[in-house]
Amino acid sequence: MTLLQQIINGIVLGHAYALVAIGWTLLLGVARLVNFGHGQMYMLGSFVTWWAVAKAGVPYALALPIAMLVGGLFGLVMQRIMLKATLEQNLVSIMIMTLGFGYVLHGGASLVFGSTGQILETALSTRDISLGDLWLTWQDAAIVVAAIVVFISLRWILEGSRVGRLVRMVAEDPKLAMLAGINVRWVYYGVFAFEGAAVAFAAGMVAPRTPILTSMGFDEVIMTFVVVVLGGIGSVTGSYLAGVALGLFTALFGALVSPAYTTAAAFLVLIAVLVLRPGGLSAGPAAGAH
Repeated sequence: MTLLQQIINGIVLGHAYALVAIGWTLLLGVARLVNFGHGQMYMLGSFVTWWAVAKAGVPYALALPIAMLVGGLFGLVMQRIMLKATLEQNLVSIMIMTLGFGYVLHGGASLVFGSTGQILETALSTRDISLGDLWLTWQDAAIVVAAIVVFISLRWILEGSRVGRLVRMVAEDPKLAMLAGINVRWVYYGVFAFEGAAVAFAAGMVAPRTPILTSMGFDEVIMTFVVVVLGGIGSVTGSYLAGVALGLFTALFGALVSPAYTTAAAFLVLIAVLVLRPGGLSAGPAAGAH
């Protein structure tokens, strides 16, 4: 496999990483919270998309919004349970609850869908785009386009709409936002629902590229964590750049060294970047001095 083919694979993988991370990025940026159940919500979105297409006979284009609806509802339920801890910014309790929520989702998915892996095929995943010796599937191209559209749309919403202004005010100071008359609870509900819907959409887009397993959430949450931290906490642009960079690094490292050590190598890169630039890729040159 040529170097250029690996670069193409890395670009696709990087956009997949970025798409999976976008919900967690907003959650960290607004609520200053870490959801360690994010990977299991990704796993659930993959299985719901597969079930809708393979078992219910729903067209793939309709299966995606179904998965997003299920993911959004799980996000709302999750926030309802954690609302008091969220408002109190009790980070330890929230970390424990989200971790427990992830294990509950994992166990529930094992009971409902079984431990056998599933394969999701779509009209996009079975058709190739050939460019001489280089190739990618239409599903790969759709992932890249979807990631770019989602990031541009979210950036516009956060910076150019009333909803975005409310979200930024809550992110800056939730208590002050509450005094200003903003319903902080509903903002938190909206952010958690968005996270659930966004990760379910990402799962539905990426699922045709990989086997769907109940254990896949644990690997996803690790790589998502690397993307979010590497990009800078809460930075939409930073997460996109970090996702693409991590995808290229993973593809090239796996091809030139060994795919068995890509996760360890990714964490070494994360540590090195944070030593040189503690604020992540989105930080300014002098971020380490502040």
